Amino acid sequence: MSSIKINDSFILTSPSTSISQIKSELSNFEYVIVFDKHYYIFHTKEQFALQSASMSMPIIDWIHKTNWSPSTISTWLDLKTSKVNWERPVLIQAYETNSIHGVLHPSDWIHYLQAENEDVFSYFETLGETINDAVTVVDDKGKVVLWNTAAENTYKIAKQAIVGEFINTYFDDESIVLHKILNEGRPIRGAYHKPNKETHVLVNASPIVKGHKVIGAVATEHDITNIIRLHEEVEQDPLIGDKSLFSSIIGENSTLEEEIEMAKKVSSTNIPILLTGEVGSGKELLAQAIHYDSTRRNEPFITLNCATIPPGLIDMELFGYQQGVFSQPTTDKRPGKLEQAANGTLFIQDVHKMPLDVQIKLCDYLENAAYYMTGSNEQVQVNTRIMASTSVLLESLIEQGEFYEGLYYQLTVINIHIPPLKERQNEIPTLITQFIEEFSTKHEKIKPTLDEEVVETLCHHDWPGNVRELRNTIERLILLNDLPTITAQHLPAELKRQITLHEPLNETSSEKQLIQDTLKRTYGNKSAAADLLGISRGTLYNKIKEYGL
Repeated sequence: MSSIKINDSFILTSPSTSISQIKSELSNFEYVIVFDKHYYIFHTKEQFALQSASMSMPIIDWIHKTNWSPSTISTWLDLKTSKVNWERPVLIQAYETNSIHGVLHPSDWIHYLQAENEDVFSYFETLGETINDAVTVVDDKGKVVLWNTAAENTYKIAKQAIVGEFINTYFDDESIVLHKILNEGRPIRGAYHKPNKETHVLVNASPIVKGHKVIGAVATEHDITNIIRLHEEVEQDPLIGDKSLFSSIIGENSTLEEEIEMAKKVSSTNIPILLTGEVGSGKELLAQAIHYDSTRRNEPFITLNCATIPPGLIDMELFGYQQGVFSQPTTDKRPGKLEQAANGTLFIQDVHKMPLDVQIKLCDYLENAAYYMTGSNEQVQVNTRIMASTSVLLESLIEQGEFYEGLYYQLTVINIHIPPLKERQNEIPTLITQFIEEFSTKHEKIKPTLDEEVVETLCHHDWPGNVRELRNTIERLILLNDLPTITAQHLPAELKRQITLHEPLNETSSEKQLIQDTLKRTYGNKSAAADLLGISRGTLYNKIKEYGL
Protein backbone atom coordinates (compact mmCIF):
# COMPACT_ATOMS: atom_id res chain seq x y z
CA MET A 1 0.00 0.00 0.00
CA SER A 2 1.06 3.61 -0.52
CA SER A 3 2.63 5.50 2.40
CA ILE A 4 1.36 8.84 3.63
CA LYS A 5 3.50 11.95 4.01
CA ILE A 6 3.46 13.42 7.55
CA ASN A 7 5.37 16.65 8.18
CA ASP A 8 7.26 16.71 11.48
CA SER A 9 8.74 20.21 10.93
CA PHE A 10 6.63 22.04 13.50
CA ILE A 11 6.85 23.83 16.85
CA LEU A 12 4.22 24.27 19.56
CA THR A 13 3.88 27.75 21.01
CA SER A 14 1.68 29.54 23.55
CA PRO A 15 -1.28 31.80 22.64
CA SER A 16 0.56 34.83 24.06
CA THR A 17 3.37 34.54 21.52
CA SER A 18 3.72 37.73 19.47
CA ILE A 19 3.19 37.80 15.76
CA SER A 20 6.85 38.77 15.22
CA GLN A 21 7.90 35.64 17.10
CA ILE A 22 5.49 33.53 15.03
CA LYS A 23 7.03 34.87 11.82
CA SER A 24 10.49 34.18 13.19
CA GLU A 25 9.56 30.58 14.00
CA LEU A 26 8.12 30.10 10.51
CA SER A 27 11.57 30.79 9.09
CA ASN A 28 12.86 27.76 11.03
CA PHE A 29 9.86 25.41 10.91
CA GLU A 30 7.28 24.66 8.25
CA TYR A 31 4.42 24.86 10.75
CA VAL A 32 3.77 26.80 13.95
CA ILE A 33 1.02 25.38 16.19
CA VAL A 34 -0.79 27.54 18.69
CA PHE A 35 -2.85 25.85 21.41
CA ASP A 36 -5.66 27.64 23.26
CA LYS A 37 -8.53 25.21 23.85
CA HIS A 38 -8.19 24.48 20.13
CA TYR A 39 -5.18 23.96 17.88
CA TYR A 40 -4.41 26.68 15.34
CA ILE A 41 -1.86 25.98 12.62
CA PHE A 42 0.18 28.44 10.55
CA HIS A 43 2.07 27.29 7.49
CA THR A 44 5.21 29.06 6.27
CA LYS A 45 3.36 30.00 3.07
CA GLU A 46 0.68 31.75 5.13
CA GLN A 47 2.97 34.47 6.54
CA PHE A 48 1.41 36.98 4.14
CA ALA A 49 -1.77 36.87 6.24
CA LEU A 50 0.17 38.34 9.16
CA GLN A 51 1.74 41.25 7.26
CA SER A 52 -0.85 43.90 8.18
CA ALA A 53 -0.96 42.99 11.86
CA SER A 54 1.01 44.69 14.65
CA MET A 55 4.15 42.69 15.27
CA SER A 56 3.70 42.95 19.03
CA MET A 57 0.10 41.67 19.01
CA PRO A 58 -0.35 38.29 20.76
CA ILE A 59 -1.18 35.68 18.17
CA ILE A 60 -4.36 34.60 20.00
CA ASP A 61 -5.80 38.10 19.65
CA TRP A 62 -5.13 38.08 15.93
CA ILE A 63 -6.74 34.59 15.66
CA HIS A 64 -9.93 35.79 17.36
CA LYS A 65 -9.98 39.00 15.33
CA THR A 66 -9.69 37.19 11.98
CA ASN A 67 -11.74 34.11 12.91
CA TRP A 68 -8.83 31.89 11.92
CA SER A 69 -10.15 28.32 11.64
CA PRO A 70 -8.90 25.73 14.13
CA SER A 71 -7.45 22.41 12.98
CA THR A 72 -8.70 18.91 13.71
CA ILE A 73 -6.58 16.55 15.80
CA SER A 74 -6.94 12.86 15.02
CA THR A 75 -5.18 9.51 15.42
CA TRP A 76 -4.31 7.33 12.44
CA LEU A 77 -7.09 4.91 13.32
CA ASP A 78 -9.74 7.64 13.42
CA LEU A 79 -8.56 9.64 10.44
CA LYS A 80 -11.03 8.13 7.97
CA THR A 81 -13.96 7.87 10.37
CA SER A 82 -13.80 11.01 12.50
CA LYS A 83 -15.24 14.36 11.40
CA VAL A 84 -12.19 16.11 10.02
CA ASN A 85 -12.06 19.72 8.86
CA TRP A 86 -9.98 19.38 5.72
CA GLU A 87 -10.00 23.13 5.11
CA ARG A 88 -6.99 23.31 7.43
CA PRO A 89 -3.98 21.02 7.97
CA VAL A 90 -4.71 18.17 10.40
CA LEU A 91 -2.70 17.26 13.51
CA ILE A 92 -1.85 13.56 13.77
CA GLN A 93 -1.85 12.41 17.37
CA ALA A 94 0.02 9.36 18.70
CA TYR A 95 -2.55 6.75 19.78
CA GLU A 96 -0.96 5.75 23.10
CA THR A 97 0.79 8.95 24.30
CA ASN A 98 -1.58 11.61 22.86
CA SER A 99 1.49 13.57 21.77
CA ILE A 100 1.55 15.38 18.40
CA HIS A 101 3.15 13.14 15.82
CA GLY A 102 3.08 15.54 12.89
CA VAL A 103 0.99 17.63 10.51
CA LEU A 104 -0.93 16.29 7.53
CA HIS A 105 -1.67 18.78 4.75
CA PRO A 106 -4.98 18.26 2.87
CA SER A 107 -3.19 18.01 -0.49
CA ASP A 108 -0.99 15.19 0.88
CA TRP A 109 -4.10 13.41 2.14
CA ILE A 110 -5.71 13.68 -1.30
CA HIS A 111 -2.58 12.24 -2.95
CA TYR A 112 -2.57 9.38 -0.44
CA LEU A 113 -6.24 8.56 -1.04
CA GLN A 114 -5.72 8.61 -4.80
CA ALA A 115 -2.77 6.21 -4.52
CA GLU A 116 -4.67 4.00 -2.05
CA ASN A 117 -7.65 3.89 -4.39
CA GLU A 118 -5.39 2.82 -7.24
CA ASP A 119 -3.90 0.07 -5.04
CA VAL A 120 -7.31 -1.19 -3.94
CA PHE A 121 -8.55 -1.24 -7.53
CA SER A 122 -5.43 -3.22 -8.54
CA TYR A 123 -6.28 -5.82 -5.85
CA PHE A 124 -9.90 -5.76 -6.98
CA GLU A 125 -8.98 -6.21 -10.65
CA THR A 126 -6.48 -9.00 -9.89
CA LEU A 127 -9.13 -10.84 -7.86
CA GLY A 128 -11.50 -10.57 -10.80
CA GLU A 129 -8.89 -11.98 -13.18
CA THR A 130 -8.11 -14.87 -10.80
CA ILE A 131 -11.69 -16.17 -11.11
CA ASN A 132 -12.30 -18.48 -14.07
CA ASP A 133 -15.90 -17.32 -14.51
CA ALA A 134 -16.97 -14.07 -16.17
CA VAL A 135 -17.02 -11.25 -13.60
CA THR A 136 -18.99 -8.03 -14.11
CA VAL A 137 -19.22 -5.12 -11.66
CA VAL A 138 -21.45 -2.08 -12.23
CA ASP A 139 -22.06 1.07 -10.20
CA ASP A 140 -25.48 2.23 -9.02
CA LYS A 141 -26.23 3.75 -12.44
CA GLY A 142 -25.42 0.52 -14.30
CA LYS A 143 -22.06 1.73 -15.60
CA VAL A 144 -19.46 -1.05 -15.94
CA VAL A 145 -16.63 -0.77 -13.42
CA LEU A 146 -14.99 -4.19 -13.91
CA TRP A 147 -15.04 -6.63 -16.83
CA ASN A 148 -12.55 -9.50 -16.60
CA THR A 149 -10.89 -11.56 -19.34
CA ALA A 150 -13.34 -14.44 -18.89
CA ALA A 151 -16.18 -11.97 -19.57
CA GLU A 152 -14.37 -10.84 -22.73
CA ASN A 153 -14.14 -14.48 -23.88
CA THR A 154 -17.75 -15.28 -22.97
CA TYR A 155 -19.39 -12.25 -24.59
CA LYS A 156 -16.76 -11.30 -27.19
CA ILE A 157 -16.72 -7.70 -25.91
CA ALA A 158 -13.34 -6.09 -25.21
CA LYS A 159 -12.67 -4.65 -21.76
CA GLN A 160 -11.55 -1.34 -23.26
CA ALA A 161 -14.88 -1.02 -25.06
CA ILE A 162 -17.29 -1.74 -22.21
CA VAL A 163 -15.63 -0.44 -19.02
CA GLY A 164 -17.02 3.01 -18.29
CA GLU A 165 -20.06 2.43 -20.49
CA PHE A 166 -23.61 1.65 -19.39
CA ILE A 167 -24.17 -2.11 -19.56
CA ASN A 168 -27.44 -1.68 -21.44
CA THR A 169 -25.40 -0.26 -24.33
CA TYR A 170 -24.41 -3.87 -25.10
CA PHE A 171 -27.33 -5.91 -23.67
CA ASP A 172 -31.12 -5.61 -23.77
CA ASP A 173 -32.50 -4.20 -20.52
CA GLU A 174 -34.66 -7.30 -19.99
CA SER A 175 -31.62 -9.57 -20.16
CA ILE A 176 -29.47 -7.76 -17.60
CA VAL A 177 -29.48 -9.56 -14.26
CA LEU A 178 -27.49 -6.75 -12.60
CA HIS A 179 -30.31 -4.28 -13.27
CA LYS A 180 -32.60 -6.54 -11.26
CA ILE A 181 -30.05 -6.65 -8.44
CA LEU A 182 -29.75 -2.83 -8.43
CA ASN A 183 -33.52 -2.42 -8.37
CA GLU A 184 -34.38 -5.11 -5.81
CA GLY A 185 -31.19 -5.27 -3.72
CA ARG A 186 -31.45 -9.06 -3.37
CA PRO A 187 -28.77 -11.64 -4.28
CA ILE A 188 -29.22 -14.39 -6.89
CA ARG A 189 -27.57 -17.81 -6.60
CA GLY A 190 -27.14 -20.49 -9.28
CA ALA A 191 -29.77 -19.05 -11.64
CA TYR A 192 -29.87 -20.02 -15.29
CA HIS A 193 -29.59 -16.96 -17.53
CA LYS A 194 -29.47 -16.30 -21.27
CA PRO A 195 -28.02 -12.78 -21.65
CA ASN A 196 -27.99 -12.97 -25.44
CA LYS A 197 -28.98 -15.28 -28.25
CA GLU A 198 -25.73 -17.24 -28.26
CA THR A 199 -24.81 -17.50 -24.58
CA HIS A 200 -26.05 -19.60 -21.66
CA VAL A 201 -24.72 -19.02 -18.14
CA LEU A 202 -25.32 -19.85 -14.48
CA VAL A 203 -25.30 -16.65 -12.43
CA ASN A 204 -24.35 -15.71 -8.88
CA ALA A 205 -24.96 -12.01 -8.25
CA SER A 206 -25.03 -9.71 -5.21
CA PRO A 207 -25.73 -6.05 -4.51
CA ILE A 208 -22.86 -3.91 -3.19
CA VAL A 209 -24.27 -2.16 -0.13
CA LYS A 210 -22.82 0.82 1.75
CA GLY A 211 -24.79 1.59 4.86
CA HIS A 212 -28.33 0.91 3.70
CA LYS A 213 -27.79 2.08 0.13
CA VAL A 214 -27.08 -0.10 -2.93
CA ILE A 215 -24.07 1.48 -4.64
CA GLY A 216 -23.48 -1.19 -7.26
CA ALA A 217 -23.69 -4.89 -8.08
CA VAL A 218 -21.33 -7.75 -8.90
CA ALA A 219 -22.04 -10.93 -10.88
CA THR A 220 -20.07 -14.06 -11.69
CA GLU A 221 -21.35 -16.02 -14.67
CA HIS A 222 -20.33 -19.62 -15.36
CA ASP A 223 -20.49 -20.27 -19.11
CA ILE A 224 -22.52 -23.42 -19.85
CA THR A 225 -23.04 -22.70 -23.55
CA ASN A 226 -21.07 -25.75 -24.64
CA ILE A 227 -23.06 -27.99 -22.29
CA ILE A 228 -26.33 -26.66 -23.68
CA ARG A 229 -25.20 -27.07 -27.27
CA LEU A 230 -24.03 -30.62 -26.58
CA HIS A 231 -27.39 -31.54 -25.11
CA GLU A 232 -29.17 -29.94 -28.05
CA GLU A 233 -27.05 -31.80 -30.60
CA VAL A 234 -26.84 -35.25 -29.00
CA GLU A 235 -29.57 -37.59 -30.14
CA GLN A 236 -30.79 -40.01 -27.52
CA ASP A 237 -30.92 -43.36 -29.29
CA PRO A 238 -32.24 -46.55 -27.71
CA LEU A 239 -29.64 -49.19 -26.87
CA ILE A 240 -28.45 -51.09 -29.90
CA GLY A 241 -28.54 -54.84 -29.76
CA ASP A 242 -30.32 -57.27 -27.48
CA LYS A 243 -33.23 -55.56 -25.80
CA SER A 244 -33.82 -58.48 -23.37
CA LEU A 245 -31.24 -57.49 -20.81
CA PHE A 246 -32.43 -59.55 -17.86
CA SER A 247 -30.50 -62.49 -19.31
CA SER A 248 -27.25 -60.48 -19.02
CA ILE A 249 -27.73 -59.81 -15.30
CA ILE A 250 -25.97 -62.42 -13.23
CA GLY A 251 -28.30 -63.37 -10.37
CA GLU A 252 -27.01 -66.41 -8.46
CA ASN A 253 -27.57 -64.75 -5.09
CA SER A 254 -30.97 -65.59 -3.61
CA THR A 255 -31.67 -61.99 -2.58
CA LEU A 256 -30.74 -60.64 -6.01
CA GLU A 257 -32.78 -63.34 -7.72
CA GLU A 258 -35.83 -62.22 -5.75
CA GLU A 259 -35.23 -58.58 -6.72
CA ILE A 260 -34.83 -59.52 -10.40
CA GLU A 261 -38.08 -61.48 -10.30
CA MET A 262 -39.83 -58.46 -8.80
CA ALA A 263 -38.34 -56.26 -11.57
CA LYS A 264 -39.69 -58.62 -14.23
CA LYS A 265 -43.17 -58.55 -12.69
CA VAL A 266 -43.38 -54.74 -12.62
CA SER A 267 -41.66 -54.11 -15.96
CA SER A 268 -44.96 -54.14 -17.83
CA THR A 269 -46.57 -51.58 -15.50
CA ASN A 270 -46.20 -47.78 -15.47
CA ILE A 271 -45.45 -47.56 -11.75
CA PRO A 272 -42.39 -45.46 -10.74
CA ILE A 273 -39.49 -47.57 -9.45
CA LEU A 274 -36.67 -46.74 -7.04
CA LEU A 275 -33.47 -48.75 -7.44
CA THR A 276 -31.17 -48.70 -4.43
CA GLY A 277 -27.67 -50.07 -3.93
CA GLU A 278 -24.05 -49.09 -3.59
CA VAL A 279 -22.21 -47.17 -6.31
CA GLY A 280 -21.34 -49.45 -9.23
CA SER A 281 -23.74 -52.24 -8.24
CA GLY A 282 -25.56 -52.25 -11.60
CA LYS A 283 -28.63 -50.09 -11.04
CA GLU A 284 -28.59 -48.58 -14.54
CA LEU A 285 -28.29 -52.00 -16.19
CA LEU A 286 -31.32 -53.21 -14.24
CA ALA A 287 -33.26 -50.05 -15.19
CA GLN A 288 -32.49 -50.72 -18.87
CA ALA A 289 -33.58 -54.34 -18.46
CA ILE A 290 -36.92 -53.24 -17.00
CA HIS A 291 -37.46 -50.72 -19.82
CA TYR A 292 -36.64 -53.15 -22.64
CA ASP A 293 -38.84 -55.81 -21.08
CA SER A 294 -41.81 -53.40 -21.00
CA THR A 295 -44.33 -52.25 -23.59
CA ARG A 296 -42.22 -49.07 -23.91
CA ARG A 297 -39.24 -50.98 -25.32
CA ASN A 298 -39.45 -49.23 -28.71
CA GLU A 299 -39.56 -45.77 -27.12
CA PRO A 300 -36.62 -43.75 -25.73
CA PHE A 301 -34.69 -44.73 -22.60
CA ILE A 302 -33.23 -41.42 -21.36
CA THR A 303 -30.93 -40.90 -18.39
CA LEU A 304 -30.47 -37.84 -16.19
CA ASN A 305 -27.51 -38.00 -13.79
CA CYS A 306 -28.05 -35.49 -10.99
CA ALA A 307 -24.49 -35.98 -9.72
CA THR A 308 -22.86 -34.69 -12.91
CA ILE A 309 -25.06 -31.64 -13.58
CA PRO A 310 -24.75 -28.31 -11.68
CA PRO A 311 -27.69 -28.03 -9.24
CA GLY A 312 -28.87 -24.81 -10.88
CA LEU A 313 -29.15 -26.60 -14.23
CA ILE A 314 -31.13 -29.69 -13.13
CA ASP A 315 -34.56 -28.01 -13.31
CA MET A 316 -33.85 -26.88 -16.87
CA GLU A 317 -32.46 -30.31 -17.86
CA LEU A 318 -35.46 -32.14 -16.44
CA PHE A 319 -38.35 -29.89 -17.46
CA GLY A 320 -36.84 -27.77 -20.26
CA TYR A 321 -37.18 -24.03 -20.67
CA GLN A 322 -38.53 -21.36 -22.96
CA GLN A 323 -35.62 -19.80 -24.87
CA GLY A 324 -36.51 -16.17 -24.08
CA VAL A 325 -37.23 -16.57 -20.37
CA PHE A 326 -34.36 -14.30 -19.34
CA SER A 327 -34.16 -12.16 -22.47
CA GLN A 328 -36.61 -11.09 -25.17
CA PRO A 329 -39.65 -13.43 -25.04
CA THR A 330 -39.82 -15.95 -27.89
CA THR A 331 -41.86 -19.00 -28.70
CA ASP A 332 -38.74 -21.18 -29.01
CA LYS A 333 -38.63 -23.96 -26.42
CA ARG A 334 -36.01 -26.48 -25.43
CA PRO A 335 -37.63 -29.71 -24.25
CA GLY A 336 -36.30 -31.27 -21.07
CA LYS A 337 -35.50 -34.93 -20.41
CA LEU A 338 -39.11 -35.64 -19.43
CA GLU A 339 -40.34 -34.61 -22.86
CA GLN A 340 -37.41 -36.26 -24.66
CA ALA A 341 -38.42 -39.54 -23.01
CA ALA A 342 -42.09 -39.17 -23.98
CA ASN A 343 -43.88 -42.56 -24.06
CA GLY A 344 -40.63 -44.13 -22.88
CA THR A 345 -38.62 -44.15 -19.66
CA LEU A 346 -36.62 -41.49 -17.83
CA PHE A 347 -34.01 -42.94 -15.47
CA ILE A 348 -32.90 -40.38 -12.87
CA GLN A 349 -29.54 -41.37 -11.39
CA ASP A 350 -28.50 -40.16 -7.91
CA VAL A 351 -31.92 -38.67 -7.28
CA HIS A 352 -30.74 -37.64 -3.78
CA LYS A 353 -28.56 -34.98 -5.48
CA MET A 354 -31.63 -33.27 -6.95
CA PRO A 355 -32.38 -29.83 -5.37
CA LEU A 356 -35.38 -29.83 -3.04
CA ASP A 357 -37.45 -27.42 -5.16
CA VAL A 358 -36.97 -29.65 -8.21
CA GLN A 359 -37.96 -32.71 -6.14
CA ILE A 360 -41.27 -31.00 -5.32
CA LYS A 361 -41.83 -30.17 -9.00
CA LEU A 362 -41.08 -33.81 -9.99
CA CYS A 363 -43.53 -35.03 -7.34
CA ASP A 364 -46.20 -32.79 -8.85
CA TYR A 365 -45.52 -34.34 -12.26
CA LEU A 366 -45.88 -37.87 -10.87
CA GLU A 367 -49.23 -36.89 -9.39
CA ASN A 368 -50.61 -34.97 -12.36
CA ALA A 369 -48.61 -36.18 -15.41
CA ALA A 370 -48.13 -32.49 -16.30
CA TYR A 371 -45.65 -29.72 -15.57
CA TYR A 372 -44.56 -26.21 -16.60
CA MET A 373 -41.31 -25.39 -18.37
CA THR A 374 -39.15 -22.73 -16.77
CA GLY A 375 -40.38 -19.35 -18.01
CA SER A 376 -43.55 -20.70 -19.60
CA ASN A 377 -47.18 -20.51 -18.48
CA GLU A 378 -48.17 -23.31 -20.83
CA GLN A 379 -48.74 -26.69 -19.19
CA VAL A 380 -46.93 -29.65 -20.76
CA GLN A 381 -48.57 -33.07 -20.60
CA VAL A 382 -46.37 -36.05 -21.29
CA ASN A 383 -46.53 -39.80 -20.64
CA THR A 384 -43.10 -40.77 -19.31
CA ARG A 385 -42.29 -43.55 -16.88
CA ILE A 386 -39.96 -42.54 -14.05
CA MET A 387 -37.28 -44.77 -12.58
CA ALA A 388 -34.75 -43.38 -10.11
CA SER A 389 -31.67 -44.63 -8.30
CA THR A 390 -29.78 -43.74 -5.15
CA SER A 391 -26.85 -45.05 -3.14
CA VAL A 392 -27.86 -43.37 0.12
CA LEU A 393 -30.60 -43.87 2.71
CA LEU A 394 -33.33 -41.45 1.68
CA GLU A 395 -35.11 -41.78 5.04
CA SER A 396 -32.14 -40.09 6.72
CA LEU A 397 -32.22 -37.24 4.20
CA ILE A 398 -35.94 -36.75 4.89
CA GLU A 399 -35.21 -36.39 8.61
CA GLN A 400 -32.54 -33.79 7.78
CA GLY A 401 -34.95 -31.88 5.53
CA GLU A 402 -32.88 -32.62 2.40
CA PHE A 403 -35.30 -34.91 0.58
CA TYR A 404 -39.00 -34.28 -0.11
CA GLU A 405 -41.13 -36.83 1.69
CA GLY A 406 -43.88 -36.67 -0.95
CA LEU A 407 -41.46 -37.67 -3.71
CA TYR A 408 -40.08 -40.49 -1.52
CA TYR A 409 -43.52 -42.07 -1.23
CA GLN A 410 -44.17 -41.64 -4.95
CA LEU A 411 -40.92 -43.43 -5.86
CA THR A 412 -40.97 -46.21 -3.27
CA VAL A 413 -44.19 -47.93 -4.34
CA ILE A 414 -41.71 -50.37 -5.86
CA ASN A 415 -38.26 -50.36 -4.25
CA ILE A 416 -35.73 -52.79 -5.72
CA HIS A 417 -32.45 -53.20 -3.82
CA ILE A 418 -29.31 -54.58 -5.48
CA PRO A 419 -26.98 -56.20 -2.92
CA PRO A 420 -23.29 -55.22 -3.05
CA LEU A 421 -20.91 -57.58 -4.83
CA LYS A 422 -19.22 -58.56 -1.54
CA GLU A 423 -22.51 -60.28 -0.62
CA ARG A 424 -22.62 -62.09 -3.99
CA GLN A 425 -19.16 -63.66 -4.14
CA ASN A 426 -20.52 -66.81 -5.76
CA GLU A 427 -21.36 -64.72 -8.82
CA ILE A 428 -17.84 -63.35 -9.29
CA PRO A 429 -16.42 -66.30 -11.35
CA THR A 430 -19.35 -66.01 -13.79
CA LEU A 431 -18.89 -62.24 -14.03
CA ILE A 432 -15.15 -62.68 -14.64
CA THR A 433 -15.83 -65.09 -17.51
CA GLN A 434 -18.40 -62.68 -18.98
CA PHE A 435 -16.06 -59.70 -18.79
CA ILE A 436 -13.07 -61.61 -20.24
CA GLU A 437 -15.23 -62.58 -23.21
CA GLU A 438 -16.50 -59.01 -23.63
CA PHE A 439 -13.14 -57.21 -23.48
CA SER A 440 -11.14 -59.78 -25.43
CA THR A 441 -13.57 -59.27 -28.30
CA LYS A 442 -13.76 -55.49 -27.86
CA HIS A 443 -9.97 -54.94 -27.83
CA GLU A 444 -9.15 -57.79 -30.25
CA LYS A 445 -6.91 -59.53 -27.72
CA ILE A 446 -6.35 -63.20 -27.05
CA LYS A 447 -8.74 -64.61 -24.46
CA PRO A 448 -6.50 -65.43 -21.48
CA THR A 449 -7.03 -67.85 -18.62
CA LEU A 450 -6.66 -66.71 -15.03
CA ASP A 451 -4.27 -68.37 -12.63
CA GLU A 452 -6.11 -70.09 -9.77
CA GLU A 453 -4.49 -67.72 -7.28
CA VAL A 454 -5.80 -64.74 -9.28
CA VAL A 455 -9.35 -66.08 -9.36
CA GLU A 456 -9.25 -66.75 -5.62
CA THR A 457 -7.98 -63.23 -4.98
CA LEU A 458 -10.68 -61.66 -7.16
CA CYS A 459 -13.36 -63.70 -5.42
CA HIS A 460 -12.24 -62.70 -1.92
CA HIS A 461 -11.81 -59.00 -2.63
CA ASP A 462 -14.46 -56.70 -1.04
CA TRP A 463 -15.01 -54.72 -4.27
CA PRO A 464 -16.12 -51.40 -2.75
CA GLY A 465 -16.81 -50.22 -6.33
CA ASN A 466 -18.95 -53.35 -6.92
CA VAL A 467 -19.53 -54.76 -10.43
CA ARG A 468 -18.18 -51.59 -12.04
CA GLU A 469 -14.84 -51.95 -10.23
CA LEU A 470 -14.57 -55.66 -11.11
CA ARG A 471 -15.42 -54.88 -14.72
CA ASN A 472 -12.76 -52.14 -14.90
CA THR A 473 -10.17 -54.45 -13.30
CA ILE A 474 -10.78 -57.21 -15.87
CA GLU A 475 -10.59 -54.71 -18.73
CA ARG A 476 -7.26 -53.44 -17.38
CA LEU A 477 -5.88 -57.00 -17.18
CA ILE A 478 -6.96 -57.70 -20.76
CA LEU A 479 -5.50 -54.44 -22.09
CA LEU A 480 -2.10 -54.68 -20.38
CA ASN A 481 -1.34 -58.36 -20.97
CA ASP A 482 -0.61 -60.36 -24.09
CA LEU A 483 0.23 -63.62 -22.29
CA PRO A 484 -2.12 -66.61 -22.40
CA THR A 485 -2.23 -66.78 -18.59
CA ILE A 486 -2.72 -63.93 -16.13
CA THR A 487 -0.86 -64.47 -12.87
CA ALA A 488 -0.66 -62.63 -9.54
CA GLN A 489 2.16 -60.39 -10.77
CA HIS A 490 -0.22 -58.82 -13.29
CA LEU A 491 -2.72 -57.74 -10.63
CA PRO A 492 -2.99 -54.13 -9.39
CA ALA A 493 -0.96 -53.37 -6.22
CA GLU A 494 -4.01 -53.43 -3.93
CA LEU A 495 -4.92 -56.95 -5.03
CA LYS A 496 -1.29 -58.11 -4.80
CA ARG A 497 -1.18 -57.09 -1.15
CA GLN A 498 -4.38 -59.02 -0.55
CA ILE A 499 -2.71 -62.26 -1.69
CA THR A 500 -0.24 -62.00 1.20
CA LEU A 501 -2.78 -60.73 3.73
CA HIS A 502 -5.16 -63.65 3.07
CA GLU A 503 -2.45 -66.35 2.87
CA PRO A 504 -3.26 -69.04 5.48
CA LEU A 505 -0.68 -69.47 8.23
CA ASN A 506 -0.16 -72.61 10.32
CA GLU A 507 0.60 -72.57 14.01
CA THR A 508 4.36 -72.30 13.52
CA SER A 509 4.14 -69.49 11.00
CA SER A 510 5.70 -66.18 12.03
CA GLU A 511 6.52 -62.78 10.65
CA LYS A 512 9.99 -64.08 9.80
CA GLN A 513 8.55 -67.02 7.86
CA LEU A 514 6.09 -64.75 6.07
CA ILE A 515 8.91 -62.45 4.93
CA GLN A 516 11.00 -65.44 3.80
CA ASP A 517 8.11 -66.90 1.80
CA THR A 518 7.37 -63.52 0.20
CA LEU A 519 11.03 -63.03 -0.80
CA LYS A 520 11.01 -66.49 -2.38
CA ARG A 521 7.84 -65.64 -4.27
CA THR A 522 9.42 -62.46 -5.64
CA TYR A 523 12.77 -64.18 -6.35
CA GLY A 524 14.56 -61.91 -3.89
CA ASN A 525 13.12 -58.66 -5.29
CA LYS A 526 12.78 -56.58 -2.12
CA SER A 527 10.71 -53.82 -3.71
CA ALA A 528 8.17 -56.35 -4.97
CA ALA A 529 8.21 -58.16 -1.60
CA ALA A 530 7.57 -54.92 0.29
CA ASP A 531 4.70 -54.17 -2.11
CA LEU A 532 3.12 -57.59 -1.47
CA LEU A 533 3.56 -57.25 2.30
CA GLY A 534 2.05 -53.77 2.30
CA ILE A 535 5.05 -52.19 4.01
CA SER A 536 7.74 -49.71 2.96
CA ARG A 537 11.11 -50.88 1.65
CA GLY A 538 12.79 -49.28 4.67
CA THR A 539 10.65 -51.34 7.05
CA LEU A 540 11.37 -54.50 5.06
CA TYR A 541 15.14 -53.86 5.18
CA ASN A 542 14.95 -53.37 8.96
CA LYS A 543 13.03 -56.66 9.34
CA ILE A 544 15.55 -58.52 7.16
CA LYS A 545 18.35 -57.17 9.34
CA GLU A 546 16.44 -57.99 12.54
CA TYR A 547 15.81 -61.62 11.52
CA GLY A 548 19.22 -62.09 9.89
CA LEU A 549 17.71 -63.02 6.51
